[in-house]
Amino acid sequence: MSTLLKVLKYQARDAIRSQWLIAYGIFFAIVAEGLLRFGGDPVKAQLSLINVVLLVVPLVAIVFGTVYLYNAREFVELLLAQPLKRRQLYGGLYLGLTIPLIVVFTIGIGLPFAVRGLDLSSWSALAALLGGGIVLTCVFSGLATLIAVRFEDRLRGLGVAIGAWLLLTVIYDGFVLFVLAAFSSYPLERVTLGLMMANPIDIVRLALLLRFDGAAMMGYTGAVFLKFFDGPAGVIVTLAALTLWVSLPIALGVRTFSRKDF
Repeated sequence: MSTLLKVLKYQARDAIRSQWLIAYGIFFAIVAEGLLRFGGDPVKAQLSLINVVLLVVPLVAIVFGTVYLYNAREFVELLLAQPLKRRQLYGGLYLGLTIPLIVVFTIGIGLPFAVRGLDLSSWSALAALLGGGIVLTCVFSGLATLIAVRFEDRLRGLGVAIGAWLLLTVIYDGFVLFVLAAFSSYPLERVTLGLMMANPIDIVRLALLLRFDGAAMMGYTGAVFLKFFDGPAGVIVTLAALTLWVSLPIALGVRTFSRKDF
């Protein structure tokens, strides 16, 4: 545990000094401030931020994480020359990347709202938005760590990272729409729910839209998800799916890192 904490402390301190990470926080602060200034209503501003969070957070987490860990390859190899447990070292690398991303994201979005002051319902909605962003950060930083460990070549690893982001944010939604359109004459409730659970971005998107009473804007998909989500079974399945999306890349990364010959 002491190894994990030491690596975490060093990685987090180094990552938080990155200009790209600072720009990431400033970007969200500017967007949130602009939506509040020109929109007026905090809830409408938070609803508009959903699409920004769903696109930008996964992209930054997976691309920044992949590039950052490739740049830290010599540091990792130096640590591997010491009598350290690889599982703790991997945990320190992952948390040292994920925690700074979460902190900067939370401050970037939360600060403009905190300055203006919010009522209890607005704070609850903001907490849901931040929670969705934090979950996506954990998922995609886990994928970034796995990619950086799995692929030796930096360009290939970066290509895989961008491809994974495109697959889960753009291509996957097109595939889902194609399936729903091609088989519209068949009952697709269970298929639709299964497709939702197979993509962490879709899970967070639909959960946030339901939290902001946006199910009516999602048509058939929103009706199906609302029917499923409105009950303890739906909540348990959704939390289990998100937990699996967070833990699976970490488990695969630990296994690869433990067996890899650097």
